[in-house]
Amino acid sequence: MAATIVIFFFVLGYLAIAFEHPLRLNKAASALITGVLCWTVYIVQSEDTHAVNEALVAHLGEISSILFFLMGAMTIVELIDSHGGFNIITRKITTRSTQKLLIIVTVLTFFLSSLLDNLTTTIVMISLCSRILQKKEERLWFAGMIIIAANAGGAWSPLGDVTTTMLWIGGQISAFNIMKILILPSLAVCVIPAFIVAFRFRGKSFTIPPAKESTIKEKREGKIILYLGVGLLIFVPFFKSLTDLPAFMGMLLSLGLIWVVIAFLHKKKAPEVVKQYSVAHALQRIDTQSILFFLGILLAVTALQAFGLLTFLASFLTNSLKNNYLIGTALGVLSAVVDNVPLVAASQGMFSLSAFPMDHPFWEFLALTTGTGGSAIIIGSAAGVAAMGIERVEFMWYLKKISWLALIGFASGILVYLLQLEFF
Repeated sequence: MAATIVIFFFVLGYLAIAFEHPLRLNKAASALITGVLCWTVYIVQSEDTHAVNEALVAHLGEISSILFFLMGAMTIVELIDSHGGFNIITRKITTRSTQKLLIIVTVLTFFLSSLLDNLTTTIVMISLCSRILQKKEERLWFAGMIIIAANAGGAWSPLGDVTTTMLWIGGQISAFNIMKILILPSLAVCVIPAFIVAFRFRGKSFTIPPAKESTIKEKREGKIILYLGVGLLIFVPFFKSLTDLPAFMGMLLSLGLIWVVIAFLHKKKAPEVVKQYSVAHALQRIDTQSILFFLGILLAVTALQAFGLLTFLASFLTNSLKNNYLIGTALGVLSAVVDNVPLVAASQGMFSLSAFPMDHPFWEFLALTTGTGGSAIIIGSAAGVAAMGIERVEFMWYLKKISWLALIGFASGILVYLLQLEFF
């Protein structure tokens, strides 16, 4: 009975998020209420409230690591922007064809996502496109393609997506093999939708808005913060690999380092100028609503996980489908609705390394489907949630315009993987 109530609250909250615009209710409010209600039901029906509180604190630790990572990355991006760093990049863009720009952005996002991670890459690329494109509709289409490309780029790299990282750390996959095996299927996931969207922009052009005039010193400072900011973002996954500390620790270290450099750059300037470029000012500009939304939706998903519903679902799929590739496909589609992390964690617990040893096709296929399936719905991945907050992408707009493209890419990736497995 309690599980049914939790599912009811989750579905109701999901619908409130989906119809945010007609309801005129901010999605963060719906997500927070849903998350708290799901955990309330869980603790009310439990005989051991202490154990429930401990479980909540443990899950909150995992959620907080994502939120602090998101907050740190968004702040660094804002600092790059406030110093005119994105103007330096836009001046390098010579094409004025919207179609060519879309292809450039998609390819850049795909490979950058494998080096950074899909969340950071999404924040950087959407922030960049918002400085280049003036039309809201164009920015929305680009945001949709960035989500697909970022998730696809993250799937084939052990550093790019949290689920691939989990499988790598768990010993299910090896770094070189997953990169070699999944790069072509992952490319198919983003390239095919990109060409479909590019066809929509055939013959269209854009005009980059004029950047404000800067002194030679301001341009030099902008370059310093741009190169430093991007370098520190790239540093995060390497810090994680070297220390085994969570990724958010590397992001907080990066934020602290750029904070010191900014303080040094502007120490002799007037207080009002220092305030304009300060980290405190950047923190005020980041979208805290999207962070609260992320908190609420992850609380709701962890409540389902605490109830054992996700493990039950994974077990049910295994017993019903009885085919490794059908199971992987189903989990990938399911990752568009609920977080892919608990789904992969459940799979790791259900399928032993003795049955499926390291680099078994099942693990490779699972990395591909759970890494890219989240693109089908905008709140199905961290990249989508970030885009929703930064570019104000509506749930229903994404569902109508982008979801079918993401599913075509998802199916194409699966097909390429199976053909590759068959012939090579």
